[in-house]
Amino acid sequence: MDIYLEEYNNAFVLYFGTETTRINAYTLATTLVSFADAVKYANNQINPGYEVEVVVESLADGSFKAQIGALYKGAGNLFSKENAKAIALSVVAAYIYQNTLAPEDNVKVIVNDDQVVIEEGDRRVVVPREVHDAMKELEEKHQFRSNVGRGFRAIAEDPAIDGFGITGRIDDSTPELQIPKERVRAAAEDASETEVSSREIEEIVELQIVRAILERGKRRWEFVWRGVKIAAPVLDERFYDDFAAHKIMIAPGDMLRAKMRIQQEKDLDTGIFLNKRYEVLEIHKHIPKMQQRSVDFGVNQPN
Repeated sequence: MDIYLEEYNNAFVLYFGTETTRINAYTLATTLVSFADAVKYANNQINPGYEVEVVVESLADGSFKAQIGALYKGAGNLFSKENAKAIALSVVAAYIYQNTLAPEDNVKVIVNDDQVVIEEGDRRVVVPREVHDAMKELEEKHQFRSNVGRGFRAIAEDPAIDGFGITGRIDDSTPELQIPKERVRAAAEDASETEVSSREIEEIVELQIVRAILERGKRRWEFVWRGVKIAAPVLDERFYDDFAAHKIMIAPGDMLRAKMRIQQEKDLDTGIFLNKRYEVLEIHKHIPKMQQRSVDFGVNQPN
């Protein structure tokens, strides 16, 4: 059987082997968040300036399946395959598979110019070379390994799950890449190195202004982001220069498309990183509330 990981570029299905059609909510949430963090980190390394949103597209029983997909876009532009690579999902799938292979002599790896073929018994997994090369670089990154490791541990610690897998279609009765529980447990142990308790990530976001502080410094503006009120200083000096030159007028309800740094701390009970502090690093566009026009602040953006 031949399996082509390039088919996982846009979406794949996580398969949890259970005797029922239910799954522990903590196991599901931790696994999804952990692998989503790995996808986002991979994309940040592969495609600087582009963001990816990892979404759960559908759930199904038999045993229990969750299909996840990736939506890409640049800073102010829709994602373009001419400018970036939509391979973050495939990279994570390849890493999960290769780190749960049994250390046996019957696994053969063939490296070609355009692809890497992994032969395991009667199964051949074909990995595009750019996916394989990106995965080899990312496996050296502690944060990437830590993200995937959290997902492995959530599965390994759930006694109701007897196996795990990845497949391409939600209606597959068995996964294409089937991983026994003992291999997931071994991978979780391999990833059990000390994890950081805090981290910083950067995202391209759209912020609605609630209260503006039009003075340079670290006083915090108030915004609404994804339906939640947050406070963050704006650190973009060019933005303040343009405001001082009367190139823009700011009012509550206006939108800012910006690069934001998010400082996160790990919750000790769940192992999930939670947002604690925010800083707006660059303003890419100002979008007035009552006007359908935008002002470009000169930040280089992907086309």
